[in-house]
Amino acid sequence: MNRLGIAVSGGPNPSEIVELVSLAESLGYESAWVAEGHGGDQFSVLSGCAMQTNRIKLGTAVSSVYVRSIPTIAMAAATVDELSQGRFILGLGSSHKVQVGPEHGIEYGKPITRLRESVAIIRQLLETGVARFEGETVSIEHFDLWFKPRRADLPIYAAAVRPKMMAVCGEIADGIILTRSTLQTGPQVKQCLSEGAALTGRDPDRIEVATLMPIAVSDGRAGAMDAMRPGLAFYVGFFPRYRQMIAGYGFEEETAAAAAAFAKGDREGAERCITDAMIDTTAIVGTPDQCRERIEAYRDSGIDLPILSPFARGPGAKATFEAVIRACAPG
Repeated sequence: MNRLGIAVSGGPNPSEIVELVSLAESLGYESAWVAEGHGGDQFSVLSGCAMQTNRIKLGTAVSSVYVRSIPTIAMAAATVDELSQGRFILGLGSSHKVQVGPEHGIEYGKPITRLRESVAIIRQLLETGVARFEGETVSIEHFDLWFKPRRADLPIYAAAVRPKMMAVCGEIADGIILTRSTLQTGPQVKQCLSEGAALTGRDPDRIEVATLMPIAVSDGRAGAMDAMRPGLAFYVGFFPRYRQMIAGYGFEEETAAAAAAFAKGDREGAERCITDAMIDTTAIVGTPDQCRERIEAYRDSGIDLPILSPFARGPGAKATFEAVIRACAPG
């Protein structure tokens, strides 16, 4: 059976997410991932998923290393891993300056150093139960976990957009989580991972390449394309790092125009700047058959684990996610 994940980033409420993850497990999905943001606490939701499932792996995609204390992240990860009987994957990321400060009131700086130090502290806690750490971005005088984690080697994945962070993943992570990849991304990422892994004597082939793939399934491609525009317009308009990434795919003029409209508060204008080519390059759209073919193309390009990431808000969000889960179930 082909490996496939499903991710939820807002839309369905926490109880609905648990139901969707249970459905995904019944249909053969290997993993389910919950984002950190505004749709419910990810670790709480995953604990609920753990109690209602038996086989599916459960992960964070991703958990910010800024908005929780690092011992709190380690404690939450060990908790979900215990409740799921060893099925948890901790996905970490540096988040974005435009979110961390304005949304959480926390100073943002040195994201690569913060990620490195966070991984070191979490691994120390999982392995020994105690953390003492003096770093550039994090200092822990003393923290005692007070219980023995189920797994000292709980897998830690890290999110990356740019080559420098990708190489860091090769140094310290068990897997890398990408987003809005293209069919050319796989080989480029594996080169970066190899460069980073060489610095610490690691085997780059043991570092899993996963990618969050925005997806819209419809009876026709036009409807699927229209469903994708709001999400991509938001990514391009709000997040400078993602705007640069999409521009680097050959869409400099389109991203600049979308960002300009977004900055003026013109969401509809920003969406009109999102072309079919931009969506085709960075997402999976179309009929169920077309979507399944595209998923296979990503596998062939070097992606180890495609993670489907529908975009839906409002009362019909759960139905949208369920339709994707059913249409693209592993065969």
